[in-house]
Amino acid sequence: MTMLLGVAGCSYGFAGGGLPPHVRTVAIVPFDNQTPSTEIQAELLERLRDGFRGRLGVREAPEARASAIVRGVITRYEPDIPVGFSANTQTAVAAQRQLEVVVDIEVVDQTNGRTLFQRKGMIARGTYLEQREAQGRREAIDKLVQDIIDGAQSQW
Repeated sequence: MTMLLGVAGCSYGFAGGGLPPHVRTVAIVPFDNQTPSTEIQAELLERLRDGFRGRLGVREAPEARASAIVRGVITRYEPDIPVGFSANTQTAVAAQRQLEVVVDIEVVDQTNGRTLFQRKGMIARGTYLEQREAQGRREAIDKLVQDIIDGAQSQW
């Protein structure tokens, strides 16, 4: 006996990922940077754009035409927190360091003005070996992007 199962009227759409179905475009504006780091703003913007496209399936659009807008403030960038020291007793040099980035983030549905996700003081850390700050920054930014996307998805 063969059974045929038909599903009529069911529609599964993945546009917008975990966002409301009408959110298909997003504008990610450069975050206000209140830190002395000049690299953090551009790197965060690039990774957020990649993350929203790849993980949430939305397209980028100009702010005036986007369904949602992502905006925020980079409030702290602390790149030089020692976490591991060399075993050499002749020199007390930190062999491993930690970097900390703190942002305030908001994702707003521009069609109805509703805040889809908001978090103040979101912290991400990255560790790196001496002289490799860019590696720690990349790790911290990747964690921030992951947390932001997870937060936006969990709201819906």
